[in-house]
Amino acid sequence: MSKTRIGILTGGGDCPGLNTVIFSVAKAAAKRGWETIGIYGGFEGLLEPVCAEPLDYLKLDALRFLGGTVLGTSNKGRFAAKVGHGDSRQIDPDILSQAKRNFDALGLRALVVVGGDGSLSIGLQCMQAGIPIVGVPKTIDNDLHGTAVTFGFDTAVSFATEALDRLRTTAQSHNRIMVCEMMGRYAGWIAAHSGIAGGASVILVPEIPFSYESICKKIAEREEEGKFFTLIACAEGAHEKGGDYVTQGGAQATNREARLGGVGAVLAAELGRRTGKEARVCVLGHLQRGGIPTTFDRLLCTRFGVHAVRLIEDHQYGEMVANRPPHTIGIPIVDAIGKLRTIQPDSDIMVVGRSLGVCFGD
Repeated sequence: MSKTRIGILTGGGDCPGLNTVIFSVAKAAAKRGWETIGIYGGFEGLLEPVCAEPLDYLKLDALRFLGGTVLGTSNKGRFAAKVGHGDSRQIDPDILSQAKRNFDALGLRALVVVGGDGSLSIGLQCMQAGIPIVGVPKTIDNDLHGTAVTFGFDTAVSFATEALDRLRTTAQSHNRIMVCEMMGRYAGWIAAHSGIAGGASVILVPEIPFSYESICKKIAEREEEGKFFTLIACAEGAHEKGGDYVTQGGAQATNREARLGGVGAVLAAELGRRTGKEARVCVLGHLQRGGIPTTFDRLLCTRFGVHAVRLIEDHQYGEMVANRPPHTIGIPIVDAIGKLRTIQPDSDIMVVGRSLGVCFGD
């Protein structure tokens, strides 16, 4: 009898904890007598020439604590499922058929897709083309439905909080307005969590369009209290009331999502003009997506990887691993994609912030 073989690939942006998931899947599979085939370069690795090789969890053991992914990844090209500001597109049927043929040629029973909304959307289309899929939710943005948290989020928040701690001292020393721009795309989870943990006086998130009048009022209130500096945590998707998202790079590239970013510089320039104070911006950018995953993320990745193998063992294809404390479960991928999990105005994190006098720009 031939050995059961499963495949695994990582899609979309890189994220702390990916290597831990890869290791956990490979080891949990090996303990069942299965072989795990790593697909390199995301979904593109399923096309000609196929980029795949067996994974030895003993060799992966020393890599599971590192950031990034040993399998590589891609968030553009022929398998791009999200374009513009999150719009979906259908993958070419010929591309899906080619991927299915190569999947069969590799002798795989199922494919573990580690990714966010875009990658899982692609995975679902692969499922419809005949490739059995199990999903693992990955994104520092924490914007996937169906799971209490995605891995990578805790690591990103921890880094952003440390950045705010460091920026506070220089802002206070020079009596400056300091704007810290963070990732998160169309959800403000990173900015909200790190902003409150890091003591930001102003937190700007995509869910609440801001006005400069509101922010300037908060700055003036702080000065009346003898606080002549202001720390602002700003999500990259934050935007002014009646305004659009700030994006980078001019014209949008084909088959690629819009690149948000630059709102921090716009904000600092306008606040400096309106208040007469010196305003600076620090963009955290890809620093949030790198580095060693936190203990919480390592454990979450391990739980996710092991449960993905359990879903395959039970033939529960088309499902995504989800964190529902205190359990790890499987839910239909279709229930997790196509709709962002954003911060609700009455959520606990917002209530806490407002109770502490945080200005959300509204």
